[in-house]
Amino acid sequence: MKKPFRTAVGAALALALLLPLWAQTNQADKSQASRAAATPPPVTLPVTRVVLFSSGVGYFEHSGFVSGDAVASLPFRAEDMNDALKSLVVIDAGTGSPSVSYPSEDPLDRALKGFRVDLSGSPKVVDILAGLRGAEITANIPEPLPGRIVSVETRTDPAKNVAAPWLVLLTKDGVRTIALSDVVSFSFTDKAIAEDFSRALDLILSAADTRRRVLEVNLPGSSTRKTRLGYVIAVPVWKSSYRLDLSGEKPYLQGWAVVDNPTDQDWNGVSLSLVSGRPVSFIQDLYAPLYIDRPVVPLSIAGTAAPRTFDSGFAPKRAMAALAVPSASKMAMNAPSPEADEEVAEEGESAPSASPPAGPALGSGGIEAAVARAAGDQFEFSVRKPVTLERRRSAMIPLVSGDLEAEKVSVFSGTPGAKNPMLCARITNSTGMKLPAGPVTVFDGGTYSGDALLEFLPEKDRRIIAYGDDLSVTADVSLSNAQETTAVTVTKGVMSVTHRIAWTKTYHFRNSSATNRKLIVEHPIRQGAELWEPKSFDEKTDSVYRFALGLPADGEASLSVVERQPVRESITLASLNLESFLRYSASGEIPTEVRNALAKAIDLRKKSDDARKALADLETRKAERADDESRIRDNIDSVGRDSTQGKDYLKKLATVDSEIDAITQKIADARKAVQGAQAAYDSYLGSLTLN
Repeated sequence: MKKPFRTAVGAALALALLLPLWAQTNQADKSQASRAAATPPPVTLPVTRVVLFSSGVGYFEHSGFVSGDAVASLPFRAEDMNDALKSLVVIDAGTGSPSVSYPSEDPLDRALKGFRVDLSGSPKVVDILAGLRGAEITANIPEPLPGRIVSVETRTDPAKNVAAPWLVLLTKDGVRTIALSDVVSFSFTDKAIAEDFSRALDLILSAADTRRRVLEVNLPGSSTRKTRLGYVIAVPVWKSSYRLDLSGEKPYLQGWAVVDNPTDQDWNGVSLSLVSGRPVSFIQDLYAPLYIDRPVVPLSIAGTAAPRTFDSGFAPKRAMAALAVPSASKMAMNAPSPEADEEVAEEGESAPSASPPAGPALGSGGIEAAVARAAGDQFEFSVRKPVTLERRRSAMIPLVSGDLEAEKVSVFSGTPGAKNPMLCARITNSTGMKLPAGPVTVFDGGTYSGDALLEFLPEKDRRIIAYGDDLSVTADVSLSNAQETTAVTVTKGVMSVTHRIAWTKTYHFRNSSATNRKLIVEHPIRQGAELWEPKSFDEKTDSVYRFALGLPADGEASLSVVERQPVRESITLASLNLESFLRYSASGEIPTEVRNALAKAIDLRKKSDDARKALADLETRKAERADDESRIRDNIDSVGRDSTQGKDYLKKLATVDSEIDAITQKIADARKAVQGAQAAYDSYLGSLTLN
């Protein structure tokens, strides 16, 4: 018989909570009991395929054979339910109407408020009784006393001066008050209230198991068939680590993947794949019931209009067709065929390198690497043999193994205080697969040489990894800069001067070891400047040039890097003072034609300045004579105009007045001279153009 799938919260809550309680008390409905008896017991399908993604999620596939009407149970942690509901895939050719049921995640307090006895919020006995006003109980004090709850009051005992709760009951003998401390026990007379009280306690008990949730997949059918159930949930990120051996004739790379089984199920012979990429992944709350706040609308008789909203729309010409993009889980289920595995294996594998004379020889281990293939824009590593990993356990699995293009170099980055370059290896990804980021343990000369970090490395890409300081090489860095004028032009009184600034950084190295070194010098790129020397570089990034430099054994070598940048300066000649004019006209960097033009401008400027000085002198003389005139007038007022002294002062006053009139005329002529000299100066500069 098909088991109906209910999406409503009430139905799910009833199936999860009420049916077990009714069955226990022999009060279940007979039709529901017969339906439960006809439902087959759930079967557990084992995990057969696991795909772990570097984005922090994993695809899990359960498969097995089922017969007839079947129910498959999938246990999850509560925190995984949202991901499971978002990504669950059911593949069963023998069923046409699968359904999924699970216990509701209605908030506990909200569910408890639905019972006649409200136990939400951890109430005390006083609160429970107060919330059941009107209900009939039997209070044992210790003799039974039946009655209906009127209220629960707080009263103060005059003798003890202590406040305590009192129960007020309506009994057959009238209203009685009883100190709650005197009540030994009480029971509910109404069986419905007693049952709700018991159900609420059962709900609280079941909510204590906050981790485990069981999702039941109902698979109605009539045949025996293979069923696959898949889903994507959060898992620890799988990690990669590498071992690089530089000792042999050919460098050798060995990579391992660190995987974890954080689930509550063992992996027994599962097909394991590891995918490197960065797909979009998020969590959406699909498990907890969602209640939407609704507005309270006045009755129509109140004369208000009913609320109405309009959804936004698009014109037909703007409609966009949906793009069929396979999901990560669907992609993960498309396992490569055996033929594809063989083809990839031939491309990805390479012969082990020659063993070093002593110490660890990574290439001689014969480790069987994973099969690698492109998976859309991601890259998938499939473990060749089935993997068994117990729950809550972790493991290391071979990822890549083979020869690698690599050369030893010393890299000097010139960071402040650095005196030695770094021991590095410049590797080219010749493995035929994309290499995920991870730490690299480097071996050289038959022993451990250091640790390095490798960022994500695409196929055929080249990268430098550093694993130690090259103490045999010391560096000295010196800086200098110079400036020269390269061009001077004048256009309508504006002089443009172009300078070229050259920065020189000299690197000097000394090699105290008995072996030659290949140096890579990283020189920071100066924004806006061009590289002048050397004329070429080995590599360039967004921030540095890389130059290759040979350093002989017990020898020295130097590298000078010159960068040049033009700087243009615009000068309005009319705004210059005489001192600035003289400085530019005397500069050997200024062309002769421009210096001659500036000399003429200086002459005109001097004439203008002389005219202004002459005008200023006349104005000073006039001011002085005006002071004399004022003083004579004061003296005349003191001695009288008809006195002998007064008459002398009158003669002096007439003379001063004549001088002031003459000076005033000269000032007028001087102002005209200033205007003429300034006009000649401005006209010359304004029309001056020299290219």
